[in-house]
Amino acid sequence: MGEEADFAIVAADEVDDVYADSDVPGEFRSFTEALDAEQLAATLIRIPPHSDFEQGTGHTHDEIEELYLVARGTLTMRFGEEIRDVSAGSLVRIAPRTPRSHRNEGDETVELWAFSPQVEGDGGNKIDDFWEASPAARQRR
Repeated sequence: MGEEADFAIVAADEVDDVYADSDVPGEFRSFTEALDAEQLAATLIRIPPHSDFEQGTGHTHDEIEELYLVARGTLTMRFGEEIRDVSAGSLVRIAPRTPRSHRNEGDETVELWAFSPQVEGDGGNKIDDFWEASPAARQRR
């Protein structure tokens, strides 16, 4: 992309998978730098069938509101104490400070896109032992 370009196109598999060499079941691909985005953060998360991507943990953000687009599969999501199944074609808004997590208890790979504003210093706050392990979603590769 040239310095004068006012758009960017990046294919999903051109971005490094941060979790490629870990035991986290799935992929985490941040597009923010590859797109040279100034205001928005965009991430693709792929979760294999029967996998707990966040491995029983959850997280919050102090300031940012997130949008999650489920592009493929059905995702089991927890918001505070509420657990919901969210199917492909759904868009989810999560307010700041709302504890959240997700896992794939289904038979199809989930593709989840996460979008948020870029806010300096709000990389999230991890919540250990956020929810019980699911017999339908392993926590390691």
